[in-house]
Amino acid sequence: MLRITTRNIAGDVGLVIEGKLAGPCVSELENCWRRAVAGESPLPSLVDLTNVSFMDANAKQLLAQMHEHGIKLVANGLMSKFFIDEIERG
Repeated sequence: MLRITTRNIAGDVGLVIEGKLAGPCVSELENCWRRAVAGESPLPSLVDLTNVSFMDANAKQLLAQMHEHGIKLVANGLMSKFFIDEIERG
């Protein structure tokens, strides 16, 4: 199960991701991002991965693309920080 919530985080628009980011859930996150890029919703400046419990290779690839487009990846948990380090190292 995956939950994607748009929130105001420290004055920025952020997507808060909770659950397993894998399989069809990756497509849902990509759709949210693409709609924002198209101007259909506020464009996020950060993605909070604190409550992501699992992420597959496609999720890491999508998050790397988002990061390359200037979206900051943040997390508080050890596992989520590991995911971010992995993505940012390429």
